[in-house]
Amino acid sequence: MDSMVEQKLISLDPQLPIWNNFFTVSPLVLIGTRDDGGEYNLAPKHMAFPMGWDNYFGFLCTPAHTTYQNIVRENGFTVTYPRPTQVVLTSISATPRDDDNLKTSLLSLKTFEAKKIDGPFVAEGYIYLECSLYKIIEGFGRNSLITGQIIAAYVHEDAYRSSERDDAELLYNAPLLVYLEPGRFGRVEQSFAFPFPKDFKR
Repeated sequence: MDSMVEQKLISLDPQLPIWNNFFTVSPLVLIGTRDDGGEYNLAPKHMAFPMGWDNYFGFLCTPAHTTYQNIVRENGFTVTYPRPTQVVLTSISATPRDDDNLKTSLLSLKTFEAKKIDGPFVAEGYIYLECSLYKIIEGFGRNSLITGQIIAAYVHEDAYRSSERDDAELLYNAPLLVYLEPGRFGRVEQSFAFPFPKDFKR
């Protein structure tokens, strides 16, 4: 077995955050909630993912953020998966609030209302989820894991997988937006079938 030295590994200090020392790939989503004043709020999140194989979704957020506070109060949130062509609009949603605690930048986003959750979606995305609050797990440093049960879901027809469509062609025609932490983004339009072992089961 090769030694770690022969692998040319650089040791990182686990007493400090390690994530800025390399790139990782994540989805980039927009979390929609309703503020206590009745206005809708949108916030980009990249630490976001399905919670297992069933219909649960989760993301990391800090209790100091309005998104966290809105979800605790309203017991739900929406999720929009934006497209690569919407990366600037997604960035706009991260603009800080003004002196009146409003995100006026959100006025430039074309949105529509969810059906079962009191929250917004961003138009022209490719996946939309409506989630009721399931549970919040505290204690990941300053962050908390917010999880929701998906009670409604929608996918744009150009991103819908079916037996009549080739997966590689589907992704080429409807590419995915990914966030490359720290501070970059990418566009996934080329893909390959994964070489699962024979008789593999999830």
